[in-house]
Amino acid sequence: MLDTLAFERRQVVLSSGRTSNYYFDGRKVSLTPKGAYLIGEVICDMIENDDIDAVGGLTMGADPIVAAVGVAAYHRNMDLTLFLVRKEAKKHGTMRLIEGPALSAGQRVVVVDDVITTGGSFVQAVEAVREIGCQVVKAVTLVDRQEGGAETLEKMGVTVEPVFKATDFGL
Repeated sequence: MLDTLAFERRQVVLSSGRTSNYYFDGRKVSLTPKGAYLIGEVICDMIENDDIDAVGGLTMGADPIVAAVGVAAYHRNMDLTLFLVRKEAKKHGTMRLIEGPALSAGQRVVVVDDVITTGGSFVQAVEAVREIGCQVVKAVTLVDRQEGGAETLEKMGVTVEPVFKATDFGL
C-alpha cells in the first residue's frame, strides 16, 4: 500500500528545502481504513514490549498514525495516552503546545510520524515532550528516507525504528 498509494515519483521540494525525485505522503495510506488498521497493528507490535506510557507526534503527519495506534492499543489492552504536538502553541484558549490528555514528567513516550528526512518534525516533538520531563524511548516512522534524520535523532539519544527504509522501495 505504501508503494502504490503513498509514493509519488517526480521532482519535489521537501519541507527541509531539499529537492528530491520522489515524495512520500503517508496520509494516503494512514487515512484509509485498511492502511490505518495495518499501521496501528505494526506500530503496536514495535512498542508492546517497551513499557510505553504515551504515543504521539507533530501534527499533521502523525495525526492519523496516533489515532490508528490508539485503536490498535485499545484492542490489545495496552494502556496508552495519545498526544499531538502543535507546530506552535495556540494563541487563544488553552494556549497549549501539546494536545490530548496531560502528559506527566517521567512518562515513557514514543514519537511517531509518517516519514523522516532531516528529522525536523521529530526533533520538534521530542523537544516538546522532553520540556515537560517525559522520556522519549524511541521514534517510529513509516519510512526513513535515509537522508540524515535518524542520525540527527540518534545524536539526541533517540533511537529511530522505521517500518521501511527508502532502499526497501528501490530508492
